[in-house]
Amino acid sequence: MWVLFTLMAAFMQAWRNAFQSELSREVSVAGVTLARFLYAAPLAGLYLWLLYQWQPVEPLELNPRFTGFVVGAALMQILATGLMVKLFQMKNFAVGAGLAKSEALVAAVLGMLFFGTHLSLLGWLGIALGAVAVFLLSSPGSWRQLAPATVLLGLACGTAFALTSLWVREASLSIDLPFPHRAAWVLLLVLSLQTLLLLSYLSWRDSATLVALWQRPRLTGLTSLSSCLGSIGWFSAMSLQAVPYVKTLGQVEVFFTLLIANLWLKQKVRVKDMLGLVLIALAAIIVMWF
Repeated sequence: MWVLFTLMAAFMQAWRNAFQSELSREVSVAGVTLARFLYAAPLAGLYLWLLYQWQPVEPLELNPRFTGFVVGAALMQILATGLMVKLFQMKNFAVGAGLAKSEALVAAVLGMLFFGTHLSLLGWLGIALGAVAVFLLSSPGSWRQLAPATVLLGLACGTAFALTSLWVREASLSIDLPFPHRAAWVLLLVLSLQTLLLLSYLSWRDSATLVALWQRPRLTGLTSLSSCLGSIGWFSAMSLQAVPYVKTLGQVEVFFTLLIANLWLKQKVRVKDMLGLVLIALAAIIVMWF
């Protein structure tokens, strides 16, 4: 079942990234970040309510460990989304999404350092391949023309997403409920906190961005819908399986991204970019499976 949830998540995340990329041409980074959460929280609430209608269980009992991981994941995902939007503005859609996929490699390293995961020699080879892939994707022209700022931004984005995933799993494991209810509670609370924080910030500092989102209901709604469906998939899969395995299978998002970039956004992906994206997927597979 975790495989099906992960495939759904990867497909919906590729579309969410595409919608965010389009929205970022007309709306600020904070606004595009809010679009990801704005309508997703009510949808997550509806999903949780339907779960309780289908399988009534005990209500959620909060504990400090759960609360800490939820707050940490919410804040880190806001940061990760903002960094990814900046990547879209620096590179094209496919390349920006590819740089953000360093998440899988960073999650493996953090898992080894803090969650007892051990990497073999082949695992470290996978990390090296991933580094090469990031360099390829960050080069605007020839392979020798590297952009250190883009590389660092991509790695920062991947790290923030990796921490989000690890903390989401820890939050889910810290409550005693069936897996779909655990995932749904984490999803609802994370999205609600993110929406509240961003709405408060933009109302205070940049109300024009809220108006801009209101004037673009189609893209805003599609971004929120695809984000919510993708998050249901990710959170459910990570409640059932360890983050490294989920993120390994989730690399199929790279190929969904290439298809969307070519067929829907009409963006040309260079051979070098395709090679970099494939290397990221290969590196992640090596790291996780060996």
